[in-house]
Amino acid sequence: MSYIYLAFAIIFEICGTTCMKISEGLTKPLPSILIFVFYGISFISFTIALKKIDVSIAYAIWAGIGVAMISLIGHFGFGEPMPPVRIGFLALIAIGVIGLHLSSNLN
Repeated sequence: MSYIYLAFAIIFEICGTTCMKISEGLTKPLPSILIFVFYGISFISFTIALKKIDVSIAYAIWAGIGVAMISLIGHFGFGEPMPPVRIGFLALIAIGVIGLHLSSNLN
């Protein structure tokens, strides 16, 4: 169940970050308000997930998936460039997150 809360935390963090872009520097009211709503839900979900998941693992998963998804949203939704070197570094982030998760099973 903790990983479900972590998934919700990731989804709402991605929504909040996307609203940051859409708000155009907090000049659009609805997306500006949604930033705080989505981040609030994200932090609540993340806090509940931390009851059963190590903080280092949970944060790595949260941040890693968040960075990857925001990069894809930036590219496909906002036309941001996605050169091969960026894809390579995103792959390194994914490898790091997977490595941290696998290393937690060694204890």
